[in-house]
Amino acid sequence: MPTYVRTDKCDGCKGQDKTACMYICPHDLMMLDKDGSATGHAMKAYNQEPEQCWECYSCVKICPQNAIEVRHYADIVPLGGSVQPLRGSDSIMWTIKFRNGTLKRFKFPIRTTPEGSIDPYGGKETAKLENITKPGFFTASGGYRPGNPAELIRKQS
Repeated sequence: MPTYVRTDKCDGCKGQDKTACMYICPHDLMMLDKDGSATGHAMKAYNQEPEQCWECYSCVKICPQNAIEVRHYADIVPLGGSVQPLRGSDSIMWTIKFRNGTLKRFKFPIRTTPEGSIDPYGGKETAKLENITKPGFFTASGGYRPGNPAELIRKQS
C-alpha cells in the first residue's frame, strides 16, 4: 500500500532543498510542498503519486521525524495494527502494534557499508572490448561444465 506523510510530524527536513524522503525514493514520488499550493500544508513532504508507490519502505526508514507511514494490507496488519520502523545509526528498530494493543519490537543491524565507501570495481581489471568474443569472457575459467548425475537432487533412473 502507498506511503503517506503525517503532516503533524513532518518538518520538511528543516527547509532544505531536498528532503530525506525525496533523496531516497527510488521512483521519485516524494515531493516538498514549499508554499502549500499542492497539499494545503506548506513545507511538508507528500507522495505525489501514491498509486505508483513500490512499497519499499525506504522513505519510511529514512525519515528523521518518523512522519511517513504506510497503509498496510488487511492480511498483514488487520483492523488497527501498525508497523513503524525507527532507524538508528547502526540498526533499525521495528515496532509492531497488534490490534489487541500488544507491542513487539525487533532490532536488526543495518547491512550496508558507510555511505561512499563502496568501490564496485576494486580489484578488477578494466574490461577490454576486444575480449568480448573470446571464450570464457562471460563465464568462469574452464567455460561450460556439464552436469554430474551424482550432484542431482533427484536421481534419474
